[in-house]
This record gives sequence, C-alpha cells and structure tokens, in this order.
Amino acid sequence: MGAARTDSARSRRRRAVPWLVLGLWIAVLALASPFASKLSDVQRDRAVDYLPASADSTQVAKIQDRLPGGEATELVVVYHRDGGLTAADRATAADQIAEIAGAHTLTARPEAVPSRDGTTLMYPVASTEPGQDEEARDELVGAVRDVAQGGDGLSVEVGGAGALATDASEVYNSLDGPLLYTTAGVVALLLILIYRSPFLWLVPLAVAGIADYLSMGVAYGLNQWFGTSVSGQSSGIMTILVFGAGTDYALLLVSRYREELRRIERPYDAMAAALRGCGPAVLASSGTVAAGLLCLLAADLNSSRGMGPLGTVGVLCALAAMLTLLPAILVLLGRRVFWPLVPRYGSTPKARRSLFAAMGGSAGRRPLTVLAGGAALLGALALGSLNLPGDLKQEDSFTSKPEAVAAMETLAAAYPERGTQPISVIAPTDRADAALAEARDTRGVESAERGRSSGGWTEITVIAAAPPQSAAESATIEALRDNLDGSYVGGASAEQIDLKDTNSRDTMIVVPLVLLSVLLILVALLRSLVAPLLLVAAVVAVWGAALGIGGLVFEPLFGFEGTDPGLGLLSFVFLVALGVDYGIFLMHRMREESLTGAEPAEAALTALRTTGGVIASAGLVLAATFAVLTNMPMVQLVELGFVIAVGVLLDTFLVRTYLVTSASVALRRRVWWPGPLSRAPEEPAPVPERQTVGA
Repeated sequence: MGAARTDSARSRRRRAVPWLVLGLWIAVLALASPFASKLSDVQRDRAVDYLPASADSTQVAKIQDRLPGGEATELVVVYHRDGGLTAADRATAADQIAEIAGAHTLTARPEAVPSRDGTTLMYPVASTEPGQDEEARDELVGAVRDVAQGGDGLSVEVGGAGALATDASEVYNSLDGPLLYTTAGVVALLLILIYRSPFLWLVPLAVAGIADYLSMGVAYGLNQWFGTSVSGQSSGIMTILVFGAGTDYALLLVSRYREELRRIERPYDAMAAALRGCGPAVLASSGTVAAGLLCLLAADLNSSRGMGPLGTVGVLCALAAMLTLLPAILVLLGRRVFWPLVPRYGSTPKARRSLFAAMGGSAGRRPLTVLAGGAALLGALALGSLNLPGDLKQEDSFTSKPEAVAAMETLAAAYPERGTQPISVIAPTDRADAALAEARDTRGVESAERGRSSGGWTEITVIAAAPPQSAAESATIEALRDNLDGSYVGGASAEQIDLKDTNSRDTMIVVPLVLLSVLLILVALLRSLVAPLLLVAAVVAVWGAALGIGGLVFEPLFGFEGTDPGLGLLSFVFLVALGVDYGIFLMHRMREESLTGAEPAEAALTALRTTGGVIASAGLVLAATFAVLTNMPMVQLVELGFVIAVGVLLDTFLVRTYLVTSASVALRRRVWWPGPLSRAPEEPAPVPERQTVGA
C-alpha cells in the first residue's frame, strides 16, 4: 500500500511539473510585456549612435547638442531641370526657400549655389529645431519636402545628412514587422518539411515567438539600466538569433525525445531522459555562442558593442524557452503531437540508408585525400575576398533609392568640382578665429564660415572642394584634424572615416578574444587540445571562404558599390560562435562513442551517422533565418545575412560532414590529445594458470 501511495504521489508531481512551468512562463511574460513593447522607442539609428565615444565626430555631435538649438539638421534642397533652369524655376525655388525659412528656425539664411552648367540650383538648409529628437527631425524633413515641390520638368529633391538619416530611420523602423513575419514563415516551412507533421511544427515555432518577445523586454531593460545601445541592426539580429538558434535547440531536443519515447513509456520520463542526453551539448553550444558574442563588449564601436549583449540575450532567451517551456508543452500534449508518425513505445524506427553514413564512409576510406581536397577548395574560395568592393558610402547603403540618395546623385553630377556636404569643426571659442583662419588655409577647403558659440565652443562650417566621401575629401578631413589642435572635426563624411578606423581597431582586439574564449570552452568540454584547435581552424576557414564568395557576387551579381566596414568583424564573430555549435554536437557524440570503447574511426563515423541528419536540419534552419536578411532594404544587412548563411551551409555540408570527420579518422586517438582518450586502453593482464597441488 505504501509503495502504491508513493507511486501515486510521484505521478501527481510529474503531472504538476509541466503545468507549473507553463504558469511560470505566463507570469514572466506578464512582467516582460510592458517593456517589450517599448524597445522600438529606444532604438537609435543615427550614424553618430554607431560611433565610439572617443571619435572626433562623436565629440562634435555631443558639443553640437549643447550649442544654442542643439545639433543642427543639415539639409540640401536641390532644384534641377535637364535642359537648364528657367527664370520661372529660379523664382519658384526662391519662393519655396523663403517659405521654409519663414516657417522654421534656421542657423542662417539659405543662399543659392548654381551649378556651372545651369541645370541645378542647390540651397543648403540647416535648422536646430529638432535637436536630438529624431521624431522632430523627421517632421522637419517631411515639412521641407512638402514645401519643396517641382513639376513640368522641374525636379526638386531634399537631401543632406538630415534627410538621409530620416530615410534610413524609416527603413529601419519598417524592418521589425517584415523581418519577424518572414523569419517565422521560413522557419515554419522548414519545420513542416523536417517533421512531416501538421501539428508538431507549431510548438517550437510558438515557443520561439515567445522567446523573441521575452528578449525584447530584456533588451529594453539592458538599455534602461546599463545604457546598452539599441539599433535597428542589433534588434533585427537578435530576432534572427532567437528563431535560428532556438529552432536548432528544439530540433535536437525533439529528435532525442522521439528516440526516448520508443524506449520509455511515460512522456515525462522520456523527456527527462532526452534533457539528460542532449542538455549538456545544448548548454555548451549556447554558452559558446554567448561567450563569442560577449567579446563584442570589447569593441569601441557602439553598434558592435551593443550587438554583443543583445545577441546574447536572444540566445539565452531561446535556450531558456527551449529547455523549459518547450519540454513542458510537449509533455502535456503527449505522443499525439507527432501524428501521423507517432513514436510508439517499444517500436523501432524504420531502417533507411543514411546519406550521412554514405558520406562518412567516403571520408573514412580516404581521409587524407578528402581533407586535402576540402582545404584546397576553402582556400580557393577565400581568395574571392580580394575582390570585395571598397568601403560602402552612405548613399550606397540602400538597395532601393530613397529621395535623399537621389538628391546626392544629382548633386554629384551637377557639382563634380566641389563639395556639397558640410564638414563640422568644433573649436575652443578663445581659438575660434585662429581655427577659422587655419581651416581656410587648409589644402582642399573651398570655404569656411563661423557659426554658433556656447559653453566655450564655437562651430565652424567647412565646405571641401572635393565631392563627399571621395579620397580627396577624406584627405581634407585628415588635414583639418592634423592642423586644428584642440578642435574636433565631424560631419557625415568624418563619421564614415571614424567608422572604418574604429572597425579596424576593433577587429584587432575582438577576433583574438573570440578565438581564445571559444577555444577555452571547447577544451573544457572535450578535454582535449587537438579537437578544439581542429574545430576552431575549421570555422575560421569557413569564414574566409564565405567572405570570398561574397567578394565574387556582391558587385558583379548584386551590384553593390561597397562593403560595410563592419562586415568582416561581425561575420567572423557570428560564424565562429555559431559554427562551433555544430562541431560541439558532432565531437560530443564522438567522445561519447569513444568512452564506450569504440575505435576512433568507428566513433567518428557513428557520430556522423547519428547526428548528421539533425545537424543538417539545424544548419538549414539557421542559414535560412540569416538569409531572410538578404531581402531587407539595407545593403549592410544583405551582405551580413548572405555571408553568414553561406558560411553556415559550408560548415554544415562540407566542413562537419567531410573535413572534421576525415581529420578525426586520420588523427585517430591523437584527436583527443592530451586527454585520457588519446591513450590506447591497456590490455588486461593474463590470468596465470592455476597450479595443481603437488605439481
């Protein structure tokens, strides 16, 4: 009777645990809900929000905020007629500019700058009305565009740094919905194909959506408590990671749970066994990704530094949801959630010829040949990175052309001999006159005018003789910084220079940190030095090859005019951190097989045969989620999504299946050096023959 009561009590507790977990998640979501909806309110996408605090252009923006009226919004109103402007066109332009000046607080009266060919009239317009308020800036740009109208062959476009920021902000603000829906749709389609069930795919997809909502609340909290920067790029990447990494963890758990249901009668007990089996690998995997992303905290670039914590939040929220909420829901739904392929207790799966067994067999027969061929292929692909286009200019950052970019193109054609974008110099007021004179004497400067003063600082507006973001203008900005001691040089073009320089510095610091942190985690997990070095070398080779493929297609196929300066660093961090995931799944299973006494070659091939299908499914899902970025309207996102998606596919179907397996077969026990598995098991001592009495 006592045993029966004990079993009954244990059964009640088992039934209660999933409901308790579900209740806790409902409570957590209720707490996170007020914060999740506010994440878009703290998202900032000004160029200066991406820059490091130490950059000249950042200091300029901060000081401009303290000047009368705050940071000025720089606009350029461009009037153009192909056959040449008429007197009526000039009168229309003058009237519209006068209306704009009368309706808004401008830093100076706009003066017309005609082009030499008579086709274009440019009016620089600067207003301090918006200050730091992005919404007010967007309203100002909209109001100016409402007034500046053409017709009958006269085109009117509003460009400049302020208009470009507004157009970029509109693009980033429009990403949230399409990015989420497209990602969810892609994941849903792949899960339906993988699970071949009309119901099962809904569970991990819904759990991933819940994890994404939770991550938004946590990200808002980080912004409020620690000042973590939030940009459209970082919040979009966070969503991608939640769905990509979360679905990967779900695939591993559900696959193991299906196996255990055939072996164990009760779903609760089967889920417990599944968590014990795959939990350590999933925890190690997520820990590696989190550690790699957190290395971005060492970056000086605000956008990269902010992406580290947000990406980590996404991975950890996905991990928490997939190891608690997903198991609870699956246990509550029971075996029927797998319909029509329900894993019956005591049944055995239908034996089928495994593709990965065949692939592993070829790698096992000629490991050195496969290894050499794969390494040569990756090396050849990496050479394509030499064909990457130059640095991406602001006007080339959009896949479709907004009005601000069209205005800049019109200006570049009409004023090829001069700059059309102001360079902002902030000088100490007691040295403002000397700084103004030095600026005017600097080679490449066409004009310089003194502006606002306050708090010991004076603003000087400089126009370069060269077009914006050209090599000659960059040389002028560097000359100004060299000549004007104690002053800061900023503006849109200076910001791009600072972005490039800071990315180069960050790469030198973050890359070694990522490699070291990932290597240490792998050493602790696999208890070996050779296996971790093999995995890290493999993912670095994948990164180089993926970047090389990007170099082969970005300009010739996609028509991109430049490469985002942060592409190399961000793609490296993501591909190394995420690519090592699959290596962990494979090598962890290989180690398990070796611990049971399997020979090294047999252990490697068994690990590939048993985990290959799950790793392939997980790789496809992760690649597809990052591929969603290639449909976004920002070139930076398209390039990043393409390189990571291609890298994940290379890692999944070439490196993991062939190169790591063949290297493990070739190295044999040396792959586990210097751990105990690297030593051959001792032969048991022979049992001496029993001597007969009296012999």
